[in-house]
Amino acid sequence: MTAQKPGLHPRNRHRSRYDMKALCQSCPPLQDFIVQTPAGEPSVNFADPLAVKMLNKALLAHFYGVTHWDIPEGFLCPPVPGRADYIHHLADLLAEDHDGVIPQQATVLDIGTGANLIYPLIGVHEYHWRFTGSEINPQAFASAQAIINGNPGLTRQIRLRRQKESQSIFHGVIHKNETYDATLCNPPFHDSAESARAGGERKRRNLGLGADSGLNFGGQQQELWCEGGEVAFIKQMIAESKEFGRQVMWFTSLVSKGENLPPLYRALTDVGAVKVVKKEMAQGQKQSRFIAWSFMDDDQRRRFLARKR
Repeated sequence: MTAQKPGLHPRNRHRSRYDMKALCQSCPPLQDFIVQTPAGEPSVNFADPLAVKMLNKALLAHFYGVTHWDIPEGFLCPPVPGRADYIHHLADLLAEDHDGVIPQQATVLDIGTGANLIYPLIGVHEYHWRFTGSEINPQAFASAQAIINGNPGLTRQIRLRRQKESQSIFHGVIHKNETYDATLCNPPFHDSAESARAGGERKRRNLGLGADSGLNFGGQQQELWCEGGEVAFIKQMIAESKEFGRQVMWFTSLVSKGENLPPLYRALTDVGAVKVVKKEMAQGQKQSRFIAWSFMDDDQRRRFLARKR
């Protein structure tokens, strides 16, 4: 019996330990990065950024049918299981307004989709959702577009929008007559470059690495930190969301620390959010959550979904 990872969503494909043999069959270059654990099990060196990137490439190929995936050096290389959890919990949220059935072809806006395009890749494969990904960094935008172009079929399911205004989140991305079932976002959670570096050092220590080793999951400035950190970023998102409350059914965002919730709840009260939901997530020891808010009541959300189908 394969050991299961505690806390992951029941539909998450990564609840069991990685089958390295199967992953190497789906992505042969992974074989060069396989190491033996002290117990004699095949694994990868999670301290090696190239090994982590190759593992991601193999996971996306094996589980999500992604034949072409690459990211430029130094960009965030996301752990796939946790990212998949956000998508599955979001699917459950949408199902609550749809007679318990997860809507196919839901339209989702991914704020700051990143060079890795991870959320749209998972959401398209698992639920046939249609994604718009916004991105401010030109190098990340080009990388995400190359992933779309390199995988037949994705051009119909994923489109990218360049966010040209560095101070805006939804403005310039949501067009006048568009509607979305949901938005999602993995916000920058540090409030300074120093804080991001300290977080990187903690991660290295936890992996037993020296100070000069590269961060195993990488990350550029916009991916890791912004002025005021996570709370300031999400509060701006909340403030902007009011203007689009008739075009978007659910706004959602990851919140990395539980202690950041109270000021966000106050901000949601201030803008008049009609419904606020918190979804708890866990992967091993790591606790996470996302908050969701809507400016529509239960009846309005049901009508919104019915109109779109």
